[in-house]
Amino acid sequence: MPREFLCFKSSRISYTRYGTGPRLLLCFHGYGESAASFGFLEEALEKDFTVIAIDMPYHGDTEWDEGLFFDPCDLLALLHEIVDALPGLEDGWWMLGYSMGGRIALQLVELAPEKVRRLVLLAPDGLRVNPWYWIATQTGWGNRFFRLTMRKPGWFFFFLRTANGLRLVNPSVYKFTLNYIDDAEARRLLYTRWSVTRGFQPHLRKIGALVRERRAPVHLLYGRYDRIIRCERGERFRHLCAPYCRLTILPAGHQLLQPKFIEVIVSALYLPII
Repeated sequence: MPREFLCFKSSRISYTRYGTGPRLLLCFHGYGESAASFGFLEEALEKDFTVIAIDMPYHGDTEWDEGLFFDPCDLLALLHEIVDALPGLEDGWWMLGYSMGGRIALQLVELAPEKVRRLVLLAPDGLRVNPWYWIATQTGWGNRFFRLTMRKPGWFFFFLRTANGLRLVNPSVYKFTLNYIDDAEARRLLYTRWSVTRGFQPHLRKIGALVRERRAPVHLLYGRYDRIIRCERGERFRHLCAPYCRLTILPAGHQLLQPKFIEVIVSALYLPII
C-alpha cells in the first residue's frame, strides 16, 4: 500500500489509504506497529469502505518533531484535514483500534461523539488505568524516574528476573516486558512512545454514556489466553455501554490483528449489536 503524508507543524504524518467504498474506516495500530498492520484487510473492505490508517508518532514512517506530547485534539484536526479532502463519503466514522490504538479510538469517541458510527476494539488498552503507566507518564517525578530507568535499567532487570524466579509475575508478562526493554533502542522507544501519547486518557463512564446516548455499536474482541490485556476489562466496559456493546472471545493471545482472524474482524464491522 502506498504511503501518503500530511504536514503538521514541523512534522510529517504518514498514513495509508485504500478502498473506494462510501463508509469511512479509521484504523489505529498497536504499540510498535504501524498503519501497514491493517493491510491484510484491504481486499475484504475495499468495496464498502475507504480506509485510513495513521502512523502514530515514533511509529512507522511518521517523522515527529514536536517533542514528547501529541495532543488528542491535534489528532482530531489531522483526521478532519484528511477526511475533508475525500469526496463522496457517508457522514460519520467507523473506527478500528488494536491494543494501544484502542485507547486512541476511545479518546476520539470522547472528543467527537457525533462522528462515531461504530467502534471495533481488539484487545484495547485504555479500559483500565495501569498505575505504573500513570505514574510514569502523568507525574513529573515518575516520568523522570522512568527516563532514568530506561537509560540505566540494571535495577529493573534484577527486580523483574527475581519476581519471575519467585513466580510473582506471569511468564507471558515477563517475556512481553523483556521484549520491550532488552536493548537500549527498545528502551528509548518505550520512553518516547509512552510519553508522547500520555494525553490519550479516555474517561470510560463518559464514553459509555455517549455510546448509549448515540446508540453507537461497540464490538470488543479479546484473546482467551491474553495475559497482557485481559478480557475482564472489556466485560466491565460492556456494562457501561449496554445494550450497545458486544464482547467476543477468540482462541488467541494478545496478537489479534492477523489474517487468521479476518472473518471475525470484518464481521464486527457489519453485525448488529442488538
